[in-house]
Amino acid sequence: MAPADPRKRVFLITGARKGIGAHLVEHYLTQGHQVVGCSRRPASFQADGYQHFCLDVSDEAAVRNMFGEISSRHGRLDVLINNAGISSMNHTLLTPTKTAQEILSTNFLGTFVMCREAARLMRKHGFGRIINFATVATPLKLEGEAVYAASKAAVINFTQIIAREFAEFGITANVIAPTPIQTDLIKSVPEEKLKALVKRQAIKRLGEFRDVTNVLDFFIRRESDFITGQVLFLGGV
Repeated sequence: MAPADPRKRVFLITGARKGIGAHLVEHYLTQGHQVVGCSRRPASFQADGYQHFCLDVSDEAAVRNMFGEISSRHGRLDVLINNAGISSMNHTLLTPTKTAQEILSTNFLGTFVMCREAARLMRKHGFGRIINFATVATPLKLEGEAVYAASKAAVINFTQIIAREFAEFGITANVIAPTPIQTDLIKSVPEEKLKALVKRQAIKRLGEFRDVTNVLDFFIRRESDFITGQVLFLGGV
């Protein structure tokens, strides 16, 4: 059974401390929803209707504890947005195994654990929206981002499979893959590389927060219950 009032849902947003995640928290709080966020460090803001957890998304015990608190406090979860992600832009020959493990742990295993626990809570009410973040680095086969792109390719394939597995529970699962947006994730990328990437897009500009919220708002609509397993690359990639 879907939430009684679709205008007031319970959201969980990972990587909520800054960048896209912080913007999404503000966006959905402004709409009157209850929002739960998590990140490795404390939130840089406080607001009515917002609860923050400090945890690593790949820490299964911490994640399960958070979901227990969400269930106790709200009784349900309607929307999961897996925004948390890390990247290391290096040639493969210069990438340590430890770095590769950290990227895969956060980007893929963290998404896996979050989706599994969210679906367990969502299925009780026969409604849920899961949106996972990928990247245009995957289809563009960007040099220097092999592990990052591979981790997000895993997220795409995983999402398309759980879309089928979770469909019977009234849960949809989709992917948004933004182009670069001015956040900490790309602050170390040389300007020339960013310009070259933008040139490969149909729409030649950096992404903006509004581009992301536009897609997310569409995916989470009640009327989007027939849309699942889809991957939306921004910018015409």
